[in-house]
Amino acid sequence: MDNNILGLLKLRIKRGIDLAIRDTNSSDPYVVVNMGEQKLKTRVVKNNCNPEWNEELTLSIRDVKTPIHLTVYDKDTFSVDDKMGNADVDLKPYVECVQMKLSSLPNGCAIKRIIPNRTNCLAEESSCVWKNGSIVQEMILRLKNVESGELVVEIEWVDVPGCRGLLGIQL
Repeated sequence: MDNNILGLLKLRIKRGIDLAIRDTNSSDPYVVVNMGEQKLKTRVVKNNCNPEWNEELTLSIRDVKTPIHLTVYDKDTFSVDDKMGNADVDLKPYVECVQMKLSSLPNGCAIKRIIPNRTNCLAEESSCVWKNGSIVQEMILRLKNVESGELVVEIEWVDVPGCRGLLGIQL
């Protein structure tokens, strides 16, 4: 096991809301996730500005300060895929919750609320919630550099045996 890995982050790309139109009257969107040298992507959803991906991508986390960049593209057959906006996931509030080492809370219990501000891409308030034995954070991210669109994503930390985990990590 790579000693530099703290653990894994499950990133669920749930859906897009009111994404920009890049073809005649719709788009064929997919999401590319970049974090450091890792690059993952979702499948393409044809002709849909409100796509449902419900895909789970797993990132190896080496540094919680490394931003997670999400970029939405429109798949084009004969030309370069068009960008449809981007957003960053801020891991810091979530990591603070995981570091509390909470256990056996009631399902659905909100641990922390994160308010939209200039430094995050949140479209509305987001909460870190206890769910089935771990902490998850669902967020609606407002896409930047585009006329419209939001992404609904959820993150969940996975401790990996032999990895350092998040305890004692300075934010």
